[in-house]
Amino acid sequence: MKIAFTTLGCKLNYAETATYERGMMAAGWEIVPWTQQADVYLINTCAVTETAEKKSRNLIRRAHRTAPQAAIVVTGCYAELRKEQLLELPGVWKVFGANEKSQIVPFIAEAAASEIASASLRPLPQPAASSTSVFGAYSSGEERTRAFLKVQDGCDNFCAYCTVPFARGRSRNIAICEVVKMARNIAAEGVKEVVLTGVNTGDFGRTTGESFLDLLKALNEVEGIERYRISSIEPNLITPEIVDWIASGTKFQRHFHIPLQSGSDTILKRVGRRYDTALFASRIDYIRKALERPGEPLVFFGIDVIVGLPGETEELFMETYNFLKERIRPAFIHVFPYSRRPGTRAATWKDQVQDSVKTERVARLEALCSELHSAFEAANKGISETVLWESSVKDGIMSGYTGNYIRVEKPYDAASVNQLETIVL
Repeated sequence: MKIAFTTLGCKLNYAETATYERGMMAAGWEIVPWTQQADVYLINTCAVTETAEKKSRNLIRRAHRTAPQAAIVVTGCYAELRKEQLLELPGVWKVFGANEKSQIVPFIAEAAASEIASASLRPLPQPAASSTSVFGAYSSGEERTRAFLKVQDGCDNFCAYCTVPFARGRSRNIAICEVVKMARNIAAEGVKEVVLTGVNTGDFGRTTGESFLDLLKALNEVEGIERYRISSIEPNLITPEIVDWIASGTKFQRHFHIPLQSGSDTILKRVGRRYDTALFASRIDYIRKALERPGEPLVFFGIDVIVGLPGETEELFMETYNFLKERIRPAFIHVFPYSRRPGTRAATWKDQVQDSVKTERVARLEALCSELHSAFEAANKGISETVLWESSVKDGIMSGYTGNYIRVEKPYDAASVNQLETIVL
């Protein structure tokens, strides 16, 4: 039996898809490229924007055109939010929601073979899933050097613009002992860098009574893993204790991905974020003071910003722009135009921002991002940093990332792949 996979959306989805792939291979199935004929197509969808939903539907239709007799399995956030709509699309055989992900591999492996062999894709009963279940997952080594490790899922914040609590459920986490087991499996594959992923990563421990700091300390002891990154953490959950421990000399890198969403306190309060700009700035300051020392690498801050949230006037947008340019000065800004999502509070507000205005503001923040990123790289010139070289090669050149996430290149050397090397930037 042959199965093909495709994924949209976040690192969490990619980690989950990789876990489905390993499970199907262990069950004796052949993994084939998405564009080839398969018996089953699994599509891991996204619903963070209207565009993501459209892409998900298009992928389903494309799979059906490629192999009209194949069974299409759909999971991911879109699957949770629009299950009945998806089941009506041609070729869709099964839709697995947020709390049913652990059933996907056994269901396909045990049921699909006989169903497909008899050309009878009749609906099969699906066991009920616990609303507190969490599907442990990790990606295979990206470029043989980096893996994404899921430690947490769901969110309890219910921000006015966001569908994530509806699509992925309430905040819950995997026990530390189970996360450590997955990290050891990653290390056994020879991967040296792990990126911790979650919907609200810093909320780790809500369902097991453990703490995020306890998790970090346990992972730091896993042999074979040389570097860790925290992919996304809310500013109010980056405690001084966590920062101080990282700064004490650990495997966790000078690299933080932090959602700001808006640099306007008016907008932050309205959409229900759990911090203001003063708290955000104070956490950035604390991290820099703890981790930045003369002659050493600077901290890379990647900041998420949503442009065009309802009620964002030009004046409020400029509060965000100036806060980033003059106060925070991150190394990178991840800019997203606000997408009106059905079922959220913000979707009902009357003061929506025109798409043309969003587009123009996105362009201004992307230009600022380019300026800030260049300044960050220039400020690190002449400083020693450690690079983990990747396996890809283009025109005889290989690349890798420093601990503080600066991409560097050199002539390809096979002996350098998946090796750490100290260089001068």
